[in-house]
Amino acid sequence: MKGTRVRELRYRMMITDLLRVASESQTYQELSKHLGLSPPILSRYMRGHVLPSFERAQELYEKLMEITNIKEALKRKLTFDENGYIDNTPLVSEMTWLKIASNYALEKFAGSRVTKVLTSAVDGVPVATLVANLLEVDLVVAKERKEVGISEYIEGTYVLRGSALKRTLYVPKASLRRKDSILIIDDVIRTGEKLKCLIDMVEEQKAEVAGIYIIVAIGDEWRESLKGEMVQYPFEVFLELKKPQHQ
Repeated sequence: MKGTRVRELRYRMMITDLLRVASESQTYQELSKHLGLSPPILSRYMRGHVLPSFERAQELYEKLMEITNIKEALKRKLTFDENGYIDNTPLVSEMTWLKIASNYALEKFAGSRVTKVLTSAVDGVPVATLVANLLEVDLVVAKERKEVGISEYIEGTYVLRGSALKRTLYVPKASLRRKDSILIIDDVIRTGEKLKCLIDMVEEQKAEVAGIYIIVAIGDEWRESLKGEMVQYPFEVFLELKKPQHQ
């Protein structure tokens, strides 16, 4: 019961973030008309001074998703450099987008059995931390180096497609147990080798993969690499981008 109340409160708080995004492309008067709220009430919600009831939050969420294309708004904030590398700063530093991306995961996986959230260092950590907090479970971070003081590790190795670079990820062995049900989060995926490595590490420990959440997927190569996993496990992608033309 307590967990349900906490999740309802967080859902109500999410409306503040969605309203802030909506206000970037629409005026108070336009939002007031679409949402059926007076400007003063709208202002109080947007500033977080007052929260809507859970029932009203559900109504507002549906209306906001209809009138505001959240994903398009995020696309406009994400840019590529001349070499085709993405600048994902909004998803690792801007709290509004971090909360929207993490609440999306809560909406999709709240009904699943999740005991831990697994991601890799470093850019996946901010969203994964918020998701773990929302689901009230522990966070596990796979790193490219071993930490002093930890004697046993689970190791996973993968080769980046189109290169001769071999990468190894390390997770403290005590962090993943057979009884665990793991939600795996990847911040940006292009070809899928790193994500497949994380999945293999979970399976190696005979733990369950509760689901896979990709925040930004670029192009389609990753689908071929993970077509088996996409059938086997619940898969959610928050935002899909086309591969840059010059690549």
